[in-house]
Amino acid sequence: MNPSFWTNLKPMHRPGAVALYGGLIVASLILTATAFSAVGERRATIAAEENMLAQLEGHSLFARKDDGAAFGTAPAGSPFLQGATVNIAGAALLQRVATAITHVNGTVLSSQVDLQKADAKDGWIGLVVSCEVEQAALQKLLYDVEAGMPFLFIDQLVVDAPAAGVENSRMKVLLAVSGRWLSK
Repeated sequence: MNPSFWTNLKPMHRPGAVALYGGLIVASLILTATAFSAVGERRATIAAEENMLAQLEGHSLFARKDDGAAFGTAPAGSPFLQGATVNIAGAALLQRVATAITHVNGTVLSSQVDLQKADAKDGWIGLVVSCEVEQAALQKLLYDVEAGMPFLFIDQLVVDAPAAGVENSRMKVLLAVSGRWLSK
């Protein structure tokens, strides 16, 4: 603007022009503060939604570790059954499943390691276990068998309901589990 603008302005219009200019400055400050506030609220909403998603997933696969890596940690150990021979690997499979059953206060009734199954030539070892567990512990048992290391797969699951009307009656469960043995 031309500096002579203010000198040419009539004295009665000067206070109105100053008030209009001050009003425009205040309005622009209010708009700026509102925009920053909306951005802050949106960031807080996104953070809350990410936390809720992580809680719903139980353990977040996309949680960042301290080093900034994209994926969470994998279970420790080898994904294959360990053992110098197929018999030792079969015993390791039996021990792993029996430990999972006793971890949920279950009882192993019988077990049979199948080293001669059709997939055995490809390194697969099978196990059939009969056990008793509480109804509430079955899901934890199945998760424990499949989620840990080495990788185990439940091939078959047969569950007999507990006897009706009998106190402290437990379910009878037949599990067919297989794992891969990597021969050296």
